[in-house]
Amino acid sequence: MKHLDFILLDELCLQISFIAAFFLRQRSLSPYASDLYREIAILLALFDLLVAVMADSMQQVLKRGYYIEFAQSFKHCLMVFLLTILWMFTQKSSDEYSRLVLFLTFMFHLGLGYSVRLLWKRRVKKRLASEKGRHPMLAVVDLAHAEQVIRMLEGSFLDGYRLSALVIADGAENEAYRPFLERLPADSQGRPLILSVPVVCELDEAAGYICREWIDCVYISCPNDSPAVRTFIGHCMEMAVTIHYHVPGLGRETARQFVETIGDSTVVTNSVHTAPPGQLVLKRLMDIFGGLIGSLLTLPVIAVVGPLIKRQSPGPVLYRSERIGQNGKRFQMLKIRSMHPGAEERKPSLMDQNRVPDGRMFKLDFDPRIIGNEELPDGTRKTGIGEWIRRASLDEFPQFFNVLKGDMSLVGTRPPTPDEWEKYEYHHRARLATKPGMTGMWQVSGRSEITDFEEVVRLDTAYIQNWSLGLDIKIMLKTVLKLISGKGAL
Repeated sequence: MKHLDFILLDELCLQISFIAAFFLRQRSLSPYASDLYREIAILLALFDLLVAVMADSMQQVLKRGYYIEFAQSFKHCLMVFLLTILWMFTQKSSDEYSRLVLFLTFMFHLGLGYSVRLLWKRRVKKRLASEKGRHPMLAVVDLAHAEQVIRMLEGSFLDGYRLSALVIADGAENEAYRPFLERLPADSQGRPLILSVPVVCELDEAAGYICREWIDCVYISCPNDSPAVRTFIGHCMEMAVTIHYHVPGLGRETARQFVETIGDSTVVTNSVHTAPPGQLVLKRLMDIFGGLIGSLLTLPVIAVVGPLIKRQSPGPVLYRSERIGQNGKRFQMLKIRSMHPGAEERKPSLMDQNRVPDGRMFKLDFDPRIIGNEELPDGTRKTGIGEWIRRASLDEFPQFFNVLKGDMSLVGTRPPTPDEWEKYEYHHRARLATKPGMTGMWQVSGRSEITDFEEVVRLDTAYIQNWSLGLDIKIMLKTVLKLISGKGAL
């Protein structure tokens, strides 16, 4: 997924090279009109993808120089060429194709692919240098090495990181810490700046800061044998936050840890779960396909339900709900409006009726904010269009647009609202370690019947730790059965 853009560009270059080679040999720009050459075009695309994924030919592509890039491009193109020749040999069909077309395709692919990679690398590096698209990272360092680490991490932009926050690990016991901070300039929030990076808090408050802010990963470059650092690391692992340990030599090998490089340093990365790049590509392709189909289905749903909503409750048919996504990233989740305008403002007054007493989720047996819901003078509770929309889960359909955009996935964990997020403890934050989904483990395990938030966290954490494409497909099938039966919807 990290270098999917390079893979797709290489696929495009290969097809252009194939068309050009066919034109020089056959004087035609339409190789796909021939059954034989259309078959070869498809095989070339498949073999090119196979080499990119299985041979990992795009690994460290942004850090490769001109010579190494040419060598890797030659190796990649040669493997695609040889796989094609091998297939033709096994099929005994080599006499049916022009060898010149295949050879010219190889040569054009090498030249064009290499040139496009260089140009695209220049564009990507420029974008990364401007901090757009990079993952926010918090660094924990000793005061004596703070500036050295910051300068080193400034070169990590090719790894996709930007240093957004700093914590001084030895600040509590270092006598020079307070006088040093007082001499530093401050940002707009009054936080001291070390080489333009804000010192956000003390080490004992760092876990709480991560729990409330958008931080994708933590970089640790200090002795990790002190009790305070060990406690902080434990909290990060509890929150399922990815940790990069700076180690001068090899680190101890434990489960779910692997060694990689950030900038000029070697780190041991600890993550709640890792997945092969190929599976992540397939998951995103599933989201795109499902998002397209779902978006098309959403339009007639809005066309039918929209007038019914506006007739009973003036206002927009769709509304945006601010939610907390992966690693604390905020986004606007779309829903079909099933409540009267101003429903969020009435939420505090109904908190005493919440079925989840700790306030980390909000569920009512009878919600008067829903369109058509009212309690009659004799105590009878009347429901209407809003309740029907929610029980049929029609209000969830616009989230297919969020899936297409990339803020959500078809399967994941349900995103909390900001007020629910504020009440999270460290282990609750583990729910945010993956992209939020339209459905997930706890939805198919009970949905509205589950009112114990700790059980929701347990199910969501189990999903993240055991994620696979097969599990996603299983959850989607169960979701369809739940919707058909209407059980557990709220």
